[in-house]
Amino acid sequence: MINPVLLRSFCTLVEVGHFTRSADRLNMTQSGISQHIRKLEAQLGQDLLIREGKQFTLTDVGQRLYVEGKQIINSLSELEQRVTTDPDFEGLVRVMSPGSIGLKLYRYLLTLQAEYPKLVIDYRFAPNATIEKAIAEHSVDIGFMTRASTLAEVSLKPIAEEALLLVTPADVVDPSWQVLTQLGFIDHPDGAYHSSLLLGVNYPEFKHYNQFKKAGFSNQINLILEPVSMGLGFTVLPAHAVAAFPSPEKVKVHHLAIPVAETLYLGVHLNKFMPSRIKSVIAATKQCLL
Repeated sequence: MINPVLLRSFCTLVEVGHFTRSADRLNMTQSGISQHIRKLEAQLGQDLLIREGKQFTLTDVGQRLYVEGKQIINSLSELEQRVTTDPDFEGLVRVMSPGSIGLKLYRYLLTLQAEYPKLVIDYRFAPNATIEKAIAEHSVDIGFMTRASTLAEVSLKPIAEEALLLVTPADVVDPSWQVLTQLGFIDHPDGAYHSSLLLGVNYPEFKHYNQFKKAGFSNQINLILEPVSMGLGFTVLPAHAVAAFPSPEKVKVHHLAIPVAETLYLGVHLNKFMPSRIKSVIAATKQCLL
């Protein structure tokens, strides 16, 4: 295999046409350049130059080596630039979050991608356990979670809080325990967890959300309030999911006596190198959540 250092010396000599000036360009001595050429000739078993005093011309082998070698040198230079460049807004960033915060963040990150077209946002909605596993396995760059992690590889930092809200049909003025039990619960993947957090501290009668009849279920965060808006039941959702509902006049948001909020954690792998594009997206998400 031809040593790329020797090849660079040869191509530079051909382009400059002078041993001393080639040595200056490469910060070498003239004898160093000569030695590189002799090593190439010895390896190939062919003369590369026809020397005429201080001048030289290329042999046929030398000409072919220069033409193909120059392409290799250019490719190596471009490779070096590609692997050492760390732009702020270029490349793929993989993000994963629960649904509610995703409704807010995804749209925001799309505006960032529109501003920087070389930035590519891959956004997935998932429950906490899936996000935690993805961070640990390096299959996501940034993960947002609403619970602490149990995995040593996952580094979490609290960055925001999101209120949990009781949402009923629009005609419900007083969400008493009796009214809620009559309505029934519109369930969702985090229904048990969210209802226990909010209703458990605001209703003495609450022991488990199974006390309510199940009036419906949806695993699509943007559709959970549809049955509520039709008077089919009530639910408990994070604030961003409620804010994203396109028909707010059809539901009623109740702010209970004891407010409850979920802590939102930003998660990355504990030992993951953090390129600039990921740092930029993290900064943008923090700005969005202020």
